[in-house]
This record gives sequence, C-alpha cells and structure tokens, in this order.
Amino acid sequence: MAAQVTLAMIEAAAERIGPHIRQTPIIEMAHVRDRPVPNPVFIKLESLQVTGAFKARGATNRLLTADPQTLNNGIVTASGGNHGTAVARAGQMAGLPVTVYLPPTASPAKIQAIAGWGATVEVTGDTWDDADEAAVAHAKARGAVYFHPFKDADVVAGQGTVALEMAEAVPQADVYVIAVGGGGLIAGFSAVLAERNPKARIIGVEPEGSPTLARSLEAGRVVGLDQVTTRVATMACGRTSEMIFDLVSDRVERVVLVRDDDMTEAARWIRDELAIRADLSAAASFAALRLGRVPLDPGETVCTLICGADDSALETEAGP
Repeated sequence: MAAQVTLAMIEAAAERIGPHIRQTPIIEMAHVRDRPVPNPVFIKLESLQVTGAFKARGATNRLLTADPQTLNNGIVTASGGNHGTAVARAGQMAGLPVTVYLPPTASPAKIQAIAGWGATVEVTGDTWDDADEAAVAHAKARGAVYFHPFKDADVVAGQGTVALEMAEAVPQADVYVIAVGGGGLIAGFSAVLAERNPKARIIGVEPEGSPTLARSLEAGRVVGLDQVTTRVATMACGRTSEMIFDLVSDRVERVVLVRDDDMTEAARWIRDELAIRADLSAAASFAALRLGRVPLDPGETVCTLICGADDSALETEAGP
C-alpha cells in the first residue's frame, strides 16, 4: 500500500504554509456573454498565488517539513514549469541552491520565471519524464534532495489546501472539475472532499495526448503511457504514482479528455470573458465544460480553479 495523505495532514499543511502563501479569492462566474454551462460556477484564482500557480503550496509544505540537515546539498526537481517556479521560490526562501530540469516544451515565460527566482535551469530530453530522469540522476550524483511534483505526500498535502479553502467557501458544491498533470492536485481534492463534502462528484480533465490517469482508472491500476504527445508541458506526464492512484481511484468519478487546441481556445475565452491570464492547464477544466464533456444536472453547483497564470501560448500559437 502506497503512503496516504489524510485530511489531518492537509489541515496541518494549511497551518504551516499559511504565512508564506496567499489565500486566493473565489469568484462566481457571472456577467459573461458566452457561458460554458448554465449552472452556477465558482472559480478559485490560483493564478494569483505566489509564483502564479497552486504549486507554491506543495513546494512550500515540502520545504517546511524537510529536515534542514538533509538540504545542505540543495534541491532539485523536474517540472513542466509551475512546480519548478514554486520550488525555485522555496529555495530562495531557505537560501538554498535549486536546479530545475524542464522539457523543451516548457513555456519561455516559465523558464524566465524560474531563473528569476535564482534557480539553475536545465532544459533536457523531449518530455517531462526525460526531465524527471535527469533530476533523479542529479540528486543521486550530488546529494541534492528531489522535490517531486506529485509523488510526495507532503507536496500533495500542500496542494490539498486549495480544496480546504474551496470546501469552506462553497459548501454547497456538487461537482469539482480539476485539471490533471501528475495528479497531485486532484489527489489533494480527493482527500479533502472524502470528509468535507463526500456527496460532491470529482471530474478530472487530461489532454488527449497524455491520458495518464484516465488509462490507469480504466485498467484499475497504475499504467504508463507508451508516448506523451501533448504540447502542454504542465500536463505532460507518462505515469502517475501508486499513492495518487490510491487517493483518487475511489473518489474520482471519471477523467475526461480534451485536445490541446481545445485548451488554447478555452484560455482565449478566459482572457476575453474574465480578463484573466490562464495557462493551458488552467484552461483544461473550462475546455471540458465548454465542450459538454462534464455531465451536469440542472442546478448543480460547479467548482473549478484557474491553477496557473501564463498566456504566452496565446501569442505564439501556430496551430497543430
């Protein structure tokens, strides 16, 4: 049995990281010309979080739960962009050197942000999984501590603090729609809602080119993908972990798939209708809603979040 993340761990994480992060606002989707669904929709703006994404929560909790003696050789991670920025910021908080390995699909804006927080950036391989292998090798060779983006209970507990805040603010929520990369965020929601709102349905959203969790749920076990073809670096993961699978398998109703171009169009919708900068992973849940992929009963209240801020893809998008 893989290590588990409990509500108590997430509540402790919220207390621990509280002084170091922002409790981001929640808005109701209103006054838009082109509603994706007629249902009430509440949106948590993690794009306003420190470093521009919810990942600051997990990275900060990982730092604050670590034995300082183990960090003498610095921190290393692999990322599609958001987690790397969060770890770079955590390293700056602690005065520690950080190295972040990224795939070449990572957004230039995120690469610049990571470097801006003082981390060393290494772009390598073709996919996040290649960057992960390089980060593991770095950790072994140099004695650095690897802050994994999702295969870490303290990281997942930190991400789960998003769900705590949403469950408190919108207790009437019926459906949560959550973007999935490695699965840390949806695992945190699963742990919180199992106790705070067990009636709520959880729907995951993945790219067609990286259906990691969808395929694992279909198989009833963790399976790896033969290839990852999505160009959305923050959602490109070839294999989730047993811990994530254990947390979500009984709580996530389904995982729906969207195309990269669907996320691009949804990000444009968010920019035009809500005047919010959203990266493509943040637009995934809106893409699924706009396409009718999320089954909803009339009147059900929907919760989702804009999990990261970066609209540079909208300026450089050249089609498939």
